[in-house]
Amino acid sequence: MALIASRLSRVLCAWVLLVAGCSVASRPPAPADSAGRLRLVATTTLVADLVRSVGGERVTVQALMGPGVDPHLYKPSIGDVIRLDEADAVFYNGLHLEGRMADLFENMRRAGKHTYAIASAVPPDALLVKQDGMPDPHIWFDPELWGMAARGVADALSRLDPEGTDIYQRRLVAYLADLAQLDEWTRTELARIPPQARRLVTAHDAFSYFGIRYGLEVRALQGINTAAEVGTRDVQQLASFLAEQRVPAIFVETSVSAATLEAVRQATLAQGWQVQFGDVLFSDALGAPGSAADTHAGMVMHNVNAIVAALSSTPDLAP
Repeated sequence: MALIASRLSRVLCAWVLLVAGCSVASRPPAPADSAGRLRLVATTTLVADLVRSVGGERVTVQALMGPGVDPHLYKPSIGDVIRLDEADAVFYNGLHLEGRMADLFENMRRAGKHTYAIASAVPPDALLVKQDGMPDPHIWFDPELWGMAARGVADALSRLDPEGTDIYQRRLVAYLADLAQLDEWTRTELARIPPQARRLVTAHDAFSYFGIRYGLEVRALQGINTAAEVGTRDVQQLASFLAEQRVPAIFVETSVSAATLEAVRQATLAQGWQVQFGDVLFSDALGAPGSAADTHAGMVMHNVNAIVAALSSTPDLAP
Protein backbone atom coordinates (compact mmCIF):
# COMPACT_ATOMS: atom_id res chain seq x y z
CA MET A 1 0.00 0.00 0.00
CA ALA A 2 2.86 2.34 0.84
CA LEU A 3 4.49 1.58 -2.53
CA ILE A 4 1.28 2.46 -4.39
CA ALA A 5 0.93 5.67 -2.41
CA SER A 6 4.56 6.60 -3.12
CA ARG A 7 4.16 6.05 -6.86
CA LEU A 8 0.90 7.99 -6.96
CA SER A 9 2.62 10.84 -5.14
CA ARG A 10 5.40 10.91 -7.76
CA VAL A 11 2.92 10.89 -10.62
CA LEU A 12 0.77 13.65 -9.15
CA CYS A 13 3.85 15.71 -8.39
CA ALA A 14 5.08 15.29 -11.97
CA TRP A 15 1.69 16.52 -13.11
CA VAL A 16 1.97 19.55 -10.86
CA LEU A 17 5.36 20.29 -12.42
CA LEU A 18 3.53 21.32 -15.56
CA VAL A 19 2.08 24.34 -13.84
CA ALA A 20 3.81 25.00 -10.55
CA GLY A 21 6.98 22.98 -9.97
CA CYS A 22 7.61 20.32 -7.34
CA SER A 23 10.46 18.35 -5.79
CA VAL A 24 10.61 14.59 -6.35
CA ALA A 25 13.00 12.24 -4.60
CA SER A 26 15.70 10.86 -6.87
CA ARG A 27 15.32 7.18 -7.67
CA PRO A 28 16.89 4.57 -9.95
CA PRO A 29 15.23 3.77 -13.30
CA ALA A 30 12.57 1.07 -13.47
CA PRO A 31 13.75 -2.41 -14.50
CA ALA A 32 13.55 -3.45 -18.14
CA ASP A 33 10.57 -5.47 -19.34
CA SER A 34 10.30 -9.27 -19.04
CA ALA A 35 12.24 -9.71 -22.30
CA GLY A 36 15.10 -7.55 -21.02
CA ARG A 37 14.27 -4.64 -23.30
CA LEU A 38 14.49 -1.01 -22.26
CA ARG A 39 11.05 0.58 -21.82
CA LEU A 40 11.25 3.97 -23.48
CA VAL A 41 8.79 6.80 -24.04
CA ALA A 42 9.17 9.31 -26.87
CA THR A 43 7.14 12.44 -27.42
CA THR A 44 6.51 12.59 -31.17
CA THR A 45 6.15 9.91 -33.82
CA LEU A 46 9.37 11.15 -35.42
CA VAL A 47 11.39 10.84 -32.22
CA ALA A 48 9.87 7.41 -31.55
CA ASP A 49 10.77 6.23 -35.06
CA LEU A 50 14.38 7.34 -34.65
CA VAL A 51 14.78 5.65 -31.26
CA ARG A 52 13.24 2.42 -32.59
CA SER A 53 15.51 2.51 -35.64
CA VAL A 54 18.65 2.73 -33.50
CA GLY A 55 17.42 0.60 -30.59
CA GLY A 56 16.00 -2.31 -32.53
CA GLU A 57 14.85 -5.33 -30.54
CA ARG A 58 16.61 -4.19 -27.38
CA VAL A 59 13.99 -1.48 -26.78
CA THR A 60 10.25 -0.93 -26.72
CA VAL A 61 9.19 2.60 -27.59
CA GLN A 62 5.85 4.26 -26.92
CA ALA A 63 5.02 7.61 -28.50
CA LEU A 64 2.90 10.01 -26.47
CA MET A 65 1.63 11.79 -29.58
CA GLY A 66 -0.02 9.99 -32.44
CA PRO A 67 -0.10 10.62 -36.20
CA GLY A 68 -1.29 14.08 -37.16
CA VAL A 69 -0.77 15.54 -33.68
CA ASP A 70 0.74 19.02 -33.47
CA PRO A 71 3.52 18.90 -30.82
CA HIS A 72 3.59 22.69 -30.50
CA LEU A 73 0.07 22.67 -29.04
CA TYR A 74 0.09 19.30 -27.28
CA LYS A 75 -1.12 19.18 -23.69
CA PRO A 76 -0.11 16.02 -21.79
CA SER A 77 -2.70 14.05 -19.87
CA ILE A 78 -2.33 12.42 -16.48
CA GLY A 79 -1.98 9.15 -18.40
CA ASP A 80 1.01 10.59 -20.24
CA VAL A 81 2.66 11.50 -16.94
CA ILE A 82 2.11 7.95 -15.69
CA ARG A 83 3.73 6.55 -18.83
CA LEU A 84 6.67 8.91 -18.39
CA ASP A 85 7.03 7.82 -14.78
CA GLU A 86 7.04 4.12 -15.72
CA ALA A 87 9.63 4.44 -18.48
CA ASP A 88 13.31 3.65 -18.12
CA ALA A 89 14.06 6.80 -20.11
CA VAL A 90 12.30 9.59 -21.98
CA PHE A 91 13.35 10.86 -25.41
CA TYR A 92 12.06 14.15 -26.78
CA ASN A 93 13.00 16.53 -29.59
CA GLY A 94 13.77 19.65 -27.58
CA LEU A 95 14.27 23.20 -28.91
CA HIS A 96 10.80 24.01 -27.57
CA LEU A 97 9.04 21.75 -30.09
CA GLU A 98 7.02 20.20 -27.26
CA GLY A 99 6.00 23.56 -25.80
CA ARG A 100 5.36 23.59 -22.05
CA MET A 101 6.45 19.96 -21.68
CA ALA A 102 10.07 21.17 -21.68
CA ASP A 103 9.66 22.27 -18.06
CA LEU A 104 8.30 18.86 -17.14
CA PHE A 105 11.25 17.06 -18.73
CA GLU A 106 13.77 19.30 -17.03
CA ASN A 107 12.21 18.75 -13.61
CA MET A 108 12.07 15.00 -14.21
CA ARG A 109 15.76 15.07 -15.12
CA ARG A 110 16.57 16.90 -11.91
CA ALA A 111 14.55 14.31 -10.00
CA GLY A 112 16.64 11.45 -11.39
CA LYS A 113 14.66 10.39 -14.46
CA HIS A 114 16.74 9.66 -17.56
CA THR A 115 15.57 12.23 -20.13
CA TYR A 116 17.27 13.04 -23.41
CA ALA A 117 16.60 15.85 -25.91
CA ILE A 118 17.76 14.46 -29.24
CA ALA A 119 18.35 17.95 -30.65
CA SER A 120 21.04 18.46 -28.00
CA ALA A 121 23.36 16.44 -30.26
CA VAL A 122 23.23 19.21 -32.88
CA PRO A 123 25.78 22.03 -32.36
CA PRO A 124 24.05 25.37 -31.73
CA ASP A 125 25.84 26.98 -34.68
CA ALA A 126 24.24 24.41 -37.01
CA LEU A 127 20.72 25.46 -36.03
CA LEU A 128 18.62 28.06 -37.76
CA VAL A 129 17.62 30.97 -35.52
CA LYS A 130 14.36 32.65 -36.46
CA GLN A 131 13.35 36.30 -36.13
CA ASP A 132 12.01 35.76 -32.63
CA GLY A 133 15.43 34.47 -31.55
CA MET A 134 14.20 30.89 -31.16
CA PRO A 135 16.04 27.98 -32.80
CA ASP A 136 14.15 26.05 -35.45
CA PRO A 137 13.34 22.59 -34.00
CA HIS A 138 12.48 20.86 -37.31
CA ILE A 139 15.89 19.20 -37.66
CA TRP A 140 14.51 15.99 -39.20
CA PHE A 141 14.24 17.74 -42.56
CA ASP A 142 18.03 17.99 -42.85
CA PRO A 143 19.63 14.52 -43.10
CA GLU A 144 22.94 15.79 -41.75
CA LEU A 145 21.33 17.20 -38.60
CA TRP A 146 19.08 14.14 -38.22
CA GLY A 147 22.17 11.98 -38.46
CA MET A 148 23.69 13.94 -35.57
CA ALA A 149 20.53 13.27 -33.57
CA ALA A 150 20.80 9.56 -34.40
CA ARG A 151 24.37 9.48 -33.09
CA GLY A 152 23.16 11.11 -29.89
CA VAL A 153 20.42 8.51 -29.51
CA ALA A 154 22.94 5.69 -29.97
CA ASP A 155 25.19 7.20 -27.30
CA ALA A 156 22.27 7.65 -24.89
CA LEU A 157 21.09 4.07 -25.38
CA SER A 158 24.62 2.80 -24.86
CA ARG A 159 24.82 4.61 -21.53
CA LEU A 160 21.50 3.11 -20.47
CA ASP A 161 22.37 -0.36 -21.74
CA PRO A 162 26.16 -0.83 -22.09
CA GLU A 163 25.74 -4.47 -23.11
CA GLY A 164 23.88 -3.37 -26.22
CA THR A 165 26.50 -0.84 -27.38
CA ASP A 166 27.74 -2.91 -30.33
CA ILE A 167 24.18 -3.45 -31.55
CA TYR A 168 23.31 0.22 -31.26
CA GLN A 169 26.43 1.22 -33.13
CA ARG A 170 25.80 -1.26 -35.95
CA ARG A 171 22.23 -0.09 -36.32
CA LEU A 172 23.42 3.52 -36.27
CA VAL A 173 25.84 2.88 -39.15
CA ALA A 174 23.05 1.27 -41.18
CA TYR A 175 20.68 4.13 -40.40
CA LEU A 176 23.22 6.77 -41.46
CA ALA A 177 23.79 4.90 -44.73
CA ASP A 178 20.03 4.92 -45.37
CA LEU A 179 19.92 8.65 -44.64
CA ALA A 180 22.69 9.26 -47.19
CA GLN A 181 20.75 7.34 -49.84
CA LEU A 182 17.57 9.23 -48.99
CA ASP A 183 19.45 12.52 -49.27
CA GLU A 184 20.76 11.63 -52.72
CA TRP A 185 17.33 10.49 -53.92
CA THR A 186 15.68 13.65 -52.60
CA ARG A 187 18.17 15.91 -54.35
CA THR A 188 17.71 14.04 -57.65
CA GLU A 189 13.91 14.18 -57.50
CA LEU A 190 13.67 17.84 -56.52
CA ALA A 191 15.98 18.76 -59.41
CA ARG A 192 13.01 17.99 -61.68
CA ILE A 193 11.24 21.16 -60.51
CA PRO A 194 11.79 24.07 -62.94
CA PRO A 195 13.98 26.82 -61.46
CA GLN A 196 11.17 29.41 -61.65
CA ALA A 197 8.85 27.14 -59.66
CA ARG A 198 11.15 26.21 -56.77
CA ARG A 199 9.01 27.90 -54.11
CA LEU A 200 7.56 25.84 -51.27
CA VAL A 201 4.64 27.49 -49.44
CA THR A 202 3.14 25.75 -46.40
CA ALA A 203 0.92 26.47 -43.42
CA HIS A 204 3.70 26.84 -40.85
CA ASP A 205 7.46 27.28 -41.03
CA ALA A 206 8.58 23.65 -40.73
CA PHE A 207 10.58 23.31 -43.95
CA SER A 208 13.39 25.87 -43.66
CA TYR A 209 16.12 23.25 -43.18
CA PHE A 210 14.66 21.32 -46.11
CA GLY A 211 14.63 24.39 -48.33
CA ILE A 212 18.21 25.35 -47.56
CA ARG A 213 19.41 21.79 -48.07
CA TYR A 214 17.77 21.36 -51.47
CA GLY A 215 17.58 24.85 -52.91
CA LEU A 216 13.91 25.74 -52.43
CA GLU A 217 12.61 29.13 -51.40
CA VAL A 218 10.36 28.47 -48.40
CA ARG A 219 7.47 30.63 -47.29
CA ALA A 220 4.87 29.93 -44.59
CA LEU A 221 1.80 31.62 -43.19
CA GLN A 222 2.75 30.91 -39.56
CA GLY A 223 6.14 30.85 -37.88
CA ILE A 224 7.86 27.77 -36.46
CA ASN A 225 5.31 27.59 -33.64
CA THR A 226 1.71 26.92 -34.70
CA ALA A 227 0.48 28.67 -31.57
CA ALA A 228 1.26 31.98 -33.27
CA GLU A 229 -1.81 33.88 -34.38
CA VAL A 230 -2.45 34.63 -38.04
CA GLY A 231 -3.90 38.00 -39.01
CA THR A 232 -5.52 39.38 -42.13
CA ARG A 233 -2.31 41.18 -43.03
CA ASP A 234 -0.38 37.88 -42.96
CA VAL A 235 -2.92 36.31 -45.30
CA GLN A 236 -2.85 39.23 -47.74
CA GLN A 237 0.96 39.43 -47.81
CA LEU A 238 1.30 35.74 -48.62
CA ALA A 239 -1.44 35.99 -51.24
CA SER A 240 0.39 38.87 -52.90
CA PHE A 241 3.58 36.81 -53.01
CA LEU A 242 1.76 33.87 -54.59
CA ALA A 243 0.09 36.05 -57.21
CA GLU A 244 3.23 38.02 -58.09
CA GLN A 245 5.44 34.94 -58.35
CA ARG A 246 2.77 32.78 -60.05
CA VAL A 247 3.30 29.98 -57.54
CA PRO A 248 1.34 26.98 -58.83
CA ALA A 249 0.60 25.22 -55.53
CA ILE A 250 0.57 25.55 -51.75
CA PHE A 251 0.58 22.76 -49.20
CA VAL A 252 -1.53 21.91 -46.17
CA GLU A 253 0.14 19.83 -43.43
CA THR A 254 -1.45 16.91 -41.60
CA SER A 255 -0.79 18.45 -38.19
CA VAL A 256 -2.09 21.94 -39.03
CA SER A 257 -5.62 23.12 -39.85
CA ALA A 258 -6.31 23.75 -43.53
CA ALA A 259 -8.58 26.71 -42.79
CA THR A 260 -5.89 29.39 -42.80
CA LEU A 261 -4.41 28.29 -46.12
CA GLU A 262 -7.89 28.18 -47.65
CA ALA A 263 -8.16 31.86 -46.70
CA VAL A 264 -4.85 32.45 -48.49
CA ARG A 265 -6.10 30.61 -51.57
CA GLN A 266 -9.23 32.75 -51.70
CA ALA A 267 -7.22 35.95 -51.21
CA THR A 268 -4.88 34.92 -54.01
CA LEU A 269 -7.82 34.28 -56.31
CA ALA A 270 -9.09 37.78 -55.54
CA GLN A 271 -5.74 39.10 -56.79
CA GLY A 272 -6.15 37.32 -60.12
CA TRP A 273 -4.17 34.15 -59.55
CA GLN A 274 -5.53 30.65 -58.99
CA VAL A 275 -3.22 28.67 -56.75
CA GLN A 276 -3.91 24.99 -56.20
CA PHE A 277 -3.50 22.76 -53.14
CA GLY A 278 -0.80 20.15 -53.57
CA ASP A 279 -1.05 16.79 -51.86
CA VAL A 280 -0.97 17.06 -48.05
CA LEU A 281 2.50 17.15 -46.48
CA PHE A 282 3.74 15.58 -43.26
CA SER A 283 5.67 18.06 -41.15
CA ASP A 284 5.63 17.53 -37.37
CA ALA A 285 4.15 14.04 -37.30
CA LEU A 286 4.37 10.82 -39.28
CA GLY A 287 1.49 9.08 -41.03
CA ALA A 288 -0.71 6.40 -39.52
CA PRO A 289 0.84 2.97 -38.85
CA GLY A 290 0.86 0.89 -42.01
CA SER A 291 0.79 3.93 -44.29
CA ALA A 292 3.58 4.86 -46.67
CA ALA A 293 4.52 7.75 -44.38
CA ASP A 294 4.79 5.92 -41.05
CA THR A 295 8.60 6.20 -40.95
CA HIS A 296 10.98 9.12 -41.36
CA ALA A 297 12.12 7.89 -44.77
CA GLY A 298 8.57 7.21 -45.90
CA MET A 299 7.46 10.65 -44.78
CA VAL A 300 10.26 12.37 -46.67
CA MET A 301 9.59 10.35 -49.82
CA HIS A 302 5.88 11.16 -49.69
CA ASN A 303 6.62 14.86 -49.25
CA VAL A 304 9.14 14.95 -52.07
CA ASN A 305 6.79 13.19 -54.48
CA ALA A 306 3.98 15.59 -53.54
CA ILE A 307 6.16 18.68 -53.95
CA VAL A 308 7.59 17.58 -57.29
CA ALA A 309 4.16 16.69 -58.66
CA ALA A 310 2.59 20.01 -57.68
CA LEU A 311 5.43 22.39 -58.52
CA SER A 312 6.40 20.74 -61.78
CA SER A 313 2.93 21.23 -63.26
CA THR A 314 2.21 24.16 -65.53
CA PRO A 315 -0.49 26.35 -63.93
CA ASP A 316 -3.25 28.07 -65.87
CA LEU A 317 -2.60 31.78 -66.21
CA ALA A 318 -6.23 32.76 -65.71
CA PRO A 319 -8.19 32.51 -62.41
